[in-house]
Amino acid sequence: MTVSSPRNDDSANETPGNWKPVVYAEALSDIGMRRANNQDSFAIVIATDGEKWQRAGDLLIVADGMGAHAAGELASRLSVELIPHHYSKLHTKLDCPEAIVKAFEETNREINLRGTVNPEFRSMGTTTSAIVLLPIGGVIAHVGDSRVYRLRGQTFEQLTFDHSLVWEMQSAGEVSEEMIRNSSIPKNVITRSLGPSPNVQVDIEGPFPLLKGDRFLLCSDGLSGQIADEEIGLLLGLLDPATAVKALVDLANFRGGPDNITVVIGEIQRDFGVTNGALAGGASRNSPGFPTSFGIISAIGLLAAASLALVQQLPLAILAAAAALVALITGWIKMAVSKNSGTQPKGFGKAPYRKYTCKPSAPLANHLKNAVDELYQWLEKNSHSPNLESLASRIQAADREIAAKDYKASTATFAKLLVDVMQEIRDRRKEDQEGHVDY
Repeated sequence: MTVSSPRNDDSANETPGNWKPVVYAEALSDIGMRRANNQDSFAIVIATDGEKWQRAGDLLIVADGMGAHAAGELASRLSVELIPHHYSKLHTKLDCPEAIVKAFEETNREINLRGTVNPEFRSMGTTTSAIVLLPIGGVIAHVGDSRVYRLRGQTFEQLTFDHSLVWEMQSAGEVSEEMIRNSSIPKNVITRSLGPSPNVQVDIEGPFPLLKGDRFLLCSDGLSGQIADEEIGLLLGLLDPATAVKALVDLANFRGGPDNITVVIGEIQRDFGVTNGALAGGASRNSPGFPTSFGIISAIGLLAAASLALVQQLPLAILAAAAALVALITGWIKMAVSKNSGTQPKGFGKAPYRKYTCKPSAPLANHLKNAVDELYQWLEKNSHSPNLESLASRIQAADREIAAKDYKASTATFAKLLVDVMQEIRDRRKEDQEGHVDY
């Protein structure tokens, strides 16, 4: 399933009836190559006007369900349905971090209750990662090992901590990266999820300032388990979001697709640094004004100066006016300091947990070339596609880019070819199935 949100038209003038969304989002969820059903879910909730965005922001969620039969599918679906529901009620009363955490906790209780009353759904659970994008920045709530990343320029960061056995052991200093690579420690054992227990600990990260061009990527481990972080970041930066979600899913499937794969990408379309507003995202509830005492002193001084001037007491009038000016300046300084420190939103979490510089290189370009060549050869041998000639021409052009060591262009070109060849294979298989008759 693919979902897109509207992209801004920069040429349009923003009016109350012509709201230009802050976030442009694309999403794709795929069953993978080895699963019978898709237990992943996602949600994209985009504010429909400026007032709603100021109050509640935009919400992106990915969930990866766990449980036998349809239990995992139900758990993840409940997660992406109930969290927005609870958040929409709570954000008017609470600051954003508290509202989203409580939304997670309420959702956890409801999933747990559903599993308790129905034996078929007993112990069902789901990972869930969500980001709320507001004027103060991006605020992340997180349980499990579905991840949230941010790409800014060539810097790609993992903003969530995997609640998995491997990550917990490494954080405790019990194992090293080398030990993990060379051992049989299972990589997919989850230490925290929504549903199995009536209570859950929710991690909170942020707020992360929003700059135009920033891209946030949420994904289930069906993607991160098959594609290295550096590769995810590079493809995210080289492709538009609509193409990137397809290329990432297709590459994970080409590498085996052992699990469901879900990717959500949100691209920021305006600059929003962390503001002095309240954490709920709107105007500060306790925004500091001009200090009352200094305001009173300034007013008294000015009145005294005016009165003294009227009775020709100019030296005293000058002194009173100077005192009023000093009080006024001191008050403004105190207000500025208070705004810059006292009400600045407190940061949460320890992100980023991993950080990479994503630069085009020969290995990924050649890997994508080999994947496209292999898929094209299969298509050539097993179908009579009318698009073989045009695909072959594009492959030759991409080969020339690699030969010229233009790895940026060749990586992007082969990634797009991977999407198109995979789609061509799916189309041909669908035609064969629809045309097949059993006698």
